Formats: sequence, C-alpha cells, structure tokens
Amino acid sequence: MAAILAVGGAVLDIVNGVAAYPAEDSEVRAERQTVRLGGNAANTLAVLAQLGHRCAWSGVWADEPDGRRIVAELEARGIDTGSARRLAGGKSPTSYITLSRAAGSRTIVHYRDLPELDAADFEAVDVALYDWVHLEARPNAGDIPRMIRHVRRHNPQARISLEVEKAREGLEHALHDPDVVLFSGDYARGRGWADPEAFLRGLDPAAVPGVKVCTWGSAGAVAVDNAGRLHRTPAFPPARVVDTVGAGDTFNAGLIDALARARPLEEALEAAARLAGRKCGQEGLDGLAGAGG
Repeated sequence: MAAILAVGGAVLDIVNGVAAYPAEDSEVRAERQTVRLGGNAANTLAVLAQLGHRCAWSGVWADEPDGRRIVAELEARGIDTGSARRLAGGKSPTSYITLSRAAGSRTIVHYRDLPELDAADFEAVDVALYDWVHLEARPNAGDIPRMIRHVRRHNPQARISLEVEKAREGLEHALHDPDVVLFSGDYARGRGWADPEAFLRGLDPAAVPGVKVCTWGSAGAVAVDNAGRLHRTPAFPPARVVDTVGAGDTFNAGLIDALARARPLEEALEAAARLAGRKCGQEGLDGLAGAGG
C-alpha cells in the first residue's frame, strides 16, 4: 500500500442517462439521473482508495452546499482532504453530463467559479507524508514546476506523475521533471498526431525524459520507458458499454497502482487498460476494484 496525494479537480457530476443524444434545439426526457463525485484527480483517488492505497486530495473547494458535498464524498471514500484549500466564496465545479445509451458516449458541459490551487498553497502541504504525488495539469500548469521542486526538496524519494489531458499555457515547462507523464489521446490529436506511438516517439526525450504514456480509446495505450523501449496494450472493452465517464481517470489509477507495487511497465499498462475497460461496463466508480475481470 502506498500513500498517494493527488492535486487537481474535485467536481460534482450531474449525470443524465438518455436513450439517444438529443438534436439541437430539442427536448428529451432522461431515463435516469445520478449525482456523484467527479473530477480527474478525485476520480483517480476514488479508484486508488479502493485498490488499498492511503489517499489524500489537495485542491480548492467552495464552502457552500455543493462544495461540502464534494468533500463529504471524498472523505466517505477514505480520502483525506486536510491539505485542500477552503474558500468562503465561489461556486463548486459542476459537470453536467449526458450519457447516450444508443452510442455509449458522453457529452459534458462544465462550469466552475473557483481559482486553481497555486504553488504557494501547495508549498504549505507536507509532501513528506506521501510515496507518490499525482498532479493534474490544469490552467495552473505554469505553477507545476514549482510544485515539483517542492516535492523534490522535501521528499526526494517520492515518485511524481503528471496527467496531461488538454493543452495548457506554460505546460511545456512542466514536462521535464515528473517520473511519469500521462498524455490523453485528445491532447496528442490536438497537436496533430494520428497515432499514439508516433506522438510519443515525436517527443524530445531531453524535454520529456520520464516514462511517457498515451491512451487512445478503443485502440488501447502505448508507453515509452526510460530506456526508450515501446510498450503497447490493447483496450479491453466490456460486453456492453454502460458509462465511459471517468475511464481515463481509472486508467491513470490502475497505472499508478501497478507502478507503486513495482510491477513492470508492460504489466502496469495492461492492468490499467483492463481496469478502465471494466469501468466502462458499469455505472460510476464505486465497487470497481471488486468487479470481475
């Protein structure tokens, strides 16, 4: 078991399931609705906690009903929130998600009125408590190098991972120092790459020297290790796709879990893909670790 700190978003997800996605300027009745914890960092921690790790979240939350609900949801999963920053004002991040039963896809509208956790906030966190620190590259990406220096200074043995889901200003300065960088397929495609292997091979190893991973949806995932060796895994889709929300976060959790247990990168990649596939076959994340493989 590892002590893992994740820094990033914790969100209230309002999920409406519909038979098929509605046409523009039309109305459709939802078949079901759930309100649950969301956000990349929070989702990743929710899975890691199920996998037996001691987890903590650092981010910003608004002290209003939705914010208190988010914190309560984290704590109910055994995730410590003591290093998070509480704000008296603002509005908690909320994602309005439409799940299409026909397509097995999801469409998200996200709203937030909160600042990001900045480097000064993070430097107040006792990072010596953790074996692994996972950072989510958000609009505060320019602060990430300073955050990483804080970890290296106070806990040089800790491993650091960085999730890169979208292009962010200043992100290029954050890629050099993490031990593991997790790129989304959307990020790679947005930079003009048509496949994950070419994308990872196209990265300058002097600029991104750590382990590099890129997910590619139904095509699986690819990784390049510290020796430059390429590893691949196929996707492991369920018999029926039920809910893809959080699949990428689940993959990240599976990879961190396996690497924290000293499994080889090739095995970790496959374990993460299998876990993400199981997630797509169920609603939400609860009970995921006990799902059949």
